Amino acid sequence: MTAPALISLSDASVSFGDRPALSGLNLVIRRGDRVALVGANGSGKTSLLRLLHGLLPASQGSRTLHSLAPEGTAPVAAMLFQRPFLMHLSARNNIALALWLRGVNKPERKQRTEAALQRVGLAAEGGLPARALSGGQQQRLALARAWAMQPDILFLDEPTASLDPSAKREVESLISEFARDGVTLVMSSHNLGQVKRMCDRVLYLDAGRLVCDLPTDRFFNDDLPAEATQFLKGELPWA
Repeated sequence: MTAPALISLSDASVSFGDRPALSGLNLVIRRGDRVALVGANGSGKTSLLRLLHGLLPASQGSRTLHSLAPEGTAPVAAMLFQRPFLMHLSARNNIALALWLRGVNKPERKQRTEAALQRVGLAAEGGLPARALSGGQQQRLALARAWAMQPDILFLDEPTASLDPSAKREVESLISEFARDGVTLVMSSHNLGQVKRMCDRVLYLDAGRLVCDLPTDRFFNDDLPAEATQFLKGELPWA
């Protein structure tokens, strides 16, 4: 059975002034997907994440947010950036503030905040200034904040690019746990090993166009359009 759609794009384009960023995209993100966005710098990965999330409007075409069945509510989305934006507050209050902005009442706010810190292994650091944490801890805190929102879909923009190998493994493990819990993932990444480990579907972008939309194993093993083949040869020297 095909999983229900969460977000769909129909002939969607995005432009910044006279400069096109995305052109004529048609795709559907379904519940339970683990999608990787790959492509060279400037190919449109971050713009596509922002369009799917709703942070960018479509200049042409449409973005549709589908109601969840049987709840009948719109899916909740959260986004994690390569360098997380953290307020000059404690780790705990960075999470609590996000929940307050979502209208979560105080008792539930406290419970969800503490559960989120515990989930990412930062319960002992909850009272520390968020910006005093290490890079890996800051990214885990950003994940905790996103998880506390109880998202149906999580958008991730190069979530481990600036981390050392140990912190990268920790963050990858947490993201994979969220996916196993049923959170849909859409993630941009230049790390093709990470794509193989964590994603079941690959979207390849070139100059704002969607060139490939394939299961991960087919993307790495099938014959691909010339643009994607050249990209893989550059990223994987042994290809």
